[in-house]
Amino acid sequence: MAYQQTDIERVRAATNIVELLEGVTTVKKTGRTYKAICPFHQEKTPSLSIDVSQGLFHCFGCGVGGDVFKFVEMTQGLGFNESVEYLASRAGVTLQRDPAAAKRRGEREAMVDAVRLAVDFYNERLRTGTDAGRARAYLRGRGYDGEVIERFQLGYSPGGWDELVTHFRDEKVPAKVMIGVGLAARNPRGGLRDWFRGRIMFPIYDLRGDPVGFGARLLDGEGPKYLNSPETRLYQKARLLYGLNLAKAQIARSGFSVVVEGYTDVIGMHLSGMEEAVATCGTALGEEHFDLLRRFSDRVVLAFDADEAGAGAAIRGDTLETPVRLELDLRVAIMPEGKDPADLVKGGDASRLRSAIEQSVPLLQFRLDRELGRFDLSEPEARARAIRASTGIIARQPDPLVRREYARYLARTVGSEFEPILVAVERSSGTGKRSSDQKPPERPSGVEKAEQQLLRLLAINDERLEGLDIVPSLVVGETNRRVFDVLMGAVEGLAPGQRPDLAGLVGEREDEVGTLIRMLVVDEHPLEDPVLLVRRLKMAMLDAEIAEIRHKLAGADADTRSMLLTERVRLDESKRELE
Repeated sequence: MAYQQTDIERVRAATNIVELLEGVTTVKKTGRTYKAICPFHQEKTPSLSIDVSQGLFHCFGCGVGGDVFKFVEMTQGLGFNESVEYLASRAGVTLQRDPAAAKRRGEREAMVDAVRLAVDFYNERLRTGTDAGRARAYLRGRGYDGEVIERFQLGYSPGGWDELVTHFRDEKVPAKVMIGVGLAARNPRGGLRDWFRGRIMFPIYDLRGDPVGFGARLLDGEGPKYLNSPETRLYQKARLLYGLNLAKAQIARSGFSVVVEGYTDVIGMHLSGMEEAVATCGTALGEEHFDLLRRFSDRVVLAFDADEAGAGAAIRGDTLETPVRLELDLRVAIMPEGKDPADLVKGGDASRLRSAIEQSVPLLQFRLDRELGRFDLSEPEARARAIRASTGIIARQPDPLVRREYARYLARTVGSEFEPILVAVERSSGTGKRSSDQKPPERPSGVEKAEQQLLRLLAINDERLEGLDIVPSLVVGETNRRVFDVLMGAVEGLAPGQRPDLAGLVGEREDEVGTLIRMLVVDEHPLEDPVLLVRRLKMAMLDAEIAEIRHKLAGADADTRSMLLTERVRLDESKRELE
């Protein structure tokens, strides 16, 4: 950050979060708290809650949350430092720049400025260059007029060896920056050459709207059809989605995103009013891409070409753990054979594309249907082979309820009985028969909620916690435990009842920890009695240990069994003392 932390906290303290939100949406006071119509998704009933004392907000409808700076970033498209400047000006706070941070920010700004300079250079060359005639003809053939070229800042990189490098030198851009942003490289003689030559240029922007790199399509000659910027400090393709800077607001409003294969697919969909479209930047759809999309919506539709290559990309998507862990609704739009979104839009058939997206099916169903399509289900032996192939696909789904429903779907589709298929699925998933090395059942959801009630008390440093035995082992849920560690660090050294500064701690965090802490802070339900809550959690901890012993006893030898029974007696005594 480019400003001293003390100044940032002064700005935070001087900003009334309720007044800030009132400038964008409707805010109402309900009892001790405030609620607002969330500006990040469509709703009629307020689901965004505000904690005035901490300056935090959280929407229980779409999951968006943060502090005053995050709200300005999201509603005005500013970066963090620009948000600080905006709120400082609004509150009349004078800022002093942090020299070291300002230097780092200055280096990044110099890199962004260099990429922006290249965007302008390529765009101007496309519009006016005599050597860009074929590029203009290609874009006209796709239906892209001057307005489209300007909207997406399309460009053309000339075929010469160092025309951009020469332009950079004229603009006093250092060689270190040219190479650092991936727009120039050293030739064998040590001189500089352009990275892109003779290509149509598609600028790629980060979430803040800063240009960070390019995708480039070859028109003539040797080389890969598409070439992307090399990995740089700015351009990291695993963390970028083409068009997301333009699509994020519409994704939040409509409740879904559409992932397509190429840049022209994105442009075509945006021009047809389907502005939820994004594309990866020359790489496979990965976990960090899903994490990006989850910030704006939990439904992701894959709209790839229906041929083997496109469908294969969709099929590979279910090997990722992130959609399951992030509870994403990952779906596939069934496209007409041999057509991609850009083809449909160019052919004036955008309505078919829209229908395919609206009628998208879950990824697992798509997998099953494609697999079953390989077999003649009118033949008994072919049905058996289809069932064997399909049960293995279903078994990869970690949710047992989802596995059960797809076993039922498979039984209906092939005309077989449900129970044998379910048994086959569970056997393939490893859950059909408990073995001695399997884990015991997870703690019930009630324990998870009790853990979060304890975290709520920690978040306000409730004075009633003083003297209670608050140990880390009380909280076993993975995310809850991480939140526990953060909150214990925040209240360390504070007097009982003195609230920690959570806004500065999690206001800008976009991971599960930040989201959960903000959600707990704005929760308006009555707090539970800490003494009873700690007792419940200790009881749950003992129950879990007893269940573990019971599980181990099944396959234990005589000596181990004796030790386990002794431990079981000790745990039972501890339970009686608690009761």
